[in-house]
Amino acid sequence: MARRKIIAGNWKMNMTPSEAVELVNTLKPLVANEEVDVVFCVPAIDIVPVVEAVKGSNIQVGAENMYFEEKGAYTGEISPNMLVDAGVKYVILGHSERREYFGETNEDINKKMHKAFEHGLVPIMCCGETLEQREQGVTMDFIRQQVKVGFQGITAEQAKEAVIAYEPIWAIGTGKTATTEQAQEVCKAIRACIAEVYDEATAEAIRIQYGGSVNAATAPDLFAQADIDGGLVGGAALKPDFGKIVNYK
Repeated sequence: MARRKIIAGNWKMNMTPSEAVELVNTLKPLVANEEVDVVFCVPAIDIVPVVEAVKGSNIQVGAENMYFEEKGAYTGEISPNMLVDAGVKYVILGHSERREYFGETNEDINKKMHKAFEHGLVPIMCCGETLEQREQGVTMDFIRQQVKVGFQGITAEQAKEAVIAYEPIWAIGTGKTATTEQAQEVCKAIRACIAEVYDEATAEAIRIQYGGSVNAATAPDLFAQADIDGGLVGGAALKPDFGKIVNYK
């Protein structure tokens, strides 16, 4: 069975609520492709107006992060049940910026993975190496650790629903893109890692995105690869060009 492509925009810390609605209205007709899953992962404050703005379209809404507790004294955090109640379907977990700037560990991300599944949210779990790690030849050791710890205790049935986003840190927002071969090689190795942890059927079902300076020019080649099931798109998700990425064929 062919895996359905999933193309998600990660807005990062951009767009006020009113700007967000304006952007959605601009992008709605441009991303109307029923053959792929289209997800807008937006800042927390934009979730409610964006869920409203995408009604009746093919766009699903995702969050950029969440906490692993249901409620309590965690000032500034957002719980999974808040996301579900607001109409969110996906949540990005473990983005390299969260790991680097906010000290999130593989163990933190694993707790969040469990909580996401508990609430029926689809996690988009990010992994990726730095330029230094790539040059040292430890890319796959590092990524395998992120994947194995991230999926610790997650059942095969849950894992089949998950999305993994491979984002080489050296390619995020730098304008550098991994070559198609580099991206495919790592995504293939991630799938092999999932097969080791679970089985072939789970590895075949799980969707693996590539992220890191994806644009309208690079998308068709990347998405044509056997183990790349779409993209997690940063800067280009805030522009009309995102429509070209979604309609990459």
